[in-house]
Amino acid sequence: MKPEFELFDRREFFGVVTKTAAILGLAGAARASTEGAGTANPFAYDVSRFQKTDPKLIAYEEVTRWAAPHKEARRLAIGPDDQLYVCAGNYISRLSRSGQTGLELALAGPACCVAAAADGTIFAGLRDHIEVYDAKGGRTARWESPDPKTWFTGLATDGKDVFAADAVKLAVLRYDRNGKIAGRIGQKNAERNVPGLIVPSPFLDVMIHRDGLLRVNNPGRHQVEAYTFDGDLEAVWGKASAATAGFCGCCNPIALAMLSDGRIVTCEKGIPRVKIYSAAGEFESVVAGAESFPENAHACNDLNDCIHGGLDAAVDADGRIYILDIVTSQVRVMQRKA
Repeated sequence: MKPEFELFDRREFFGVVTKTAAILGLAGAARASTEGAGTANPFAYDVSRFQKTDPKLIAYEEVTRWAAPHKEARRLAIGPDDQLYVCAGNYISRLSRSGQTGLELALAGPACCVAAAADGTIFAGLRDHIEVYDAKGGRTARWESPDPKTWFTGLATDGKDVFAADAVKLAVLRYDRNGKIAGRIGQKNAERNVPGLIVPSPFLDVMIHRDGLLRVNNPGRHQVEAYTFDGDLEAVWGKASAATAGFCGCCNPIALAMLSDGRIVTCEKGIPRVKIYSAAGEFESVVAGAESFPENAHACNDLNDCIHGGLDAAVDADGRIYILDIVTSQVRVMQRKA
């Protein structure tokens, strides 16, 4: 069985995208060398120079790695007591920091995203609905699908509210703990000065920052956006560029995480890399560059039409960054260099 994200109908996404990948992509950022005219395509993208990261920018090193407990790993998250939750296939697995499997939830369909509250409650996102489990794995609720085309790809909770990123309907849904939708965030709204989300592929994420605002990636615009829980857009940062400080391809970043001091970790596909920015969006360093993920780097033949590669990340209380390679289903544990 192929991973669910390989089976989706691309028209679901391109039907709601308002700008083409040609406009939002690498146009003008990485043209091929014209040396040896007549033998090379002068209009082809040459991104080889971006596949190697300047060592001076890399602030982390790998301390260990281990395989996800199931194939087709898609997302991971940190829960109470630094326990990891990994979505892989039709399972959500709770693991120790060393990768030892504890609780496992067997779902009726592919696990698309997960979040765990401080009291141990687990919110499992399937493609079109959310299921709620207690800390021992007993299902306590099933929240019905808000729309037939809903595709949940990211979850976050503060214990009171649950935020679910819908990559097809281009919004982050705000739920109360009873499963009632209390608001929709990120949808285009001229009166509120919200330009709208552009999501050409199934990678929309949401997290709750320590400043009390949501952070949502807007991959088609190559931005990270900050919203209040009520949906007011407070800040935007990010730019389209294949250079290390920017976001490349049709649609990056694809996933977000947060360090304890508020700095933001971003993940990219096409040129797979994990980076750190200040809370205000200033580029600071690289956690791991494309050279660390050779299989992932070759998963996309075209950076402007890439759905097969990608990474996800989570951060524990000690500042260690866990990177999930969704091509190899491996988790790498990264520690800041001495």
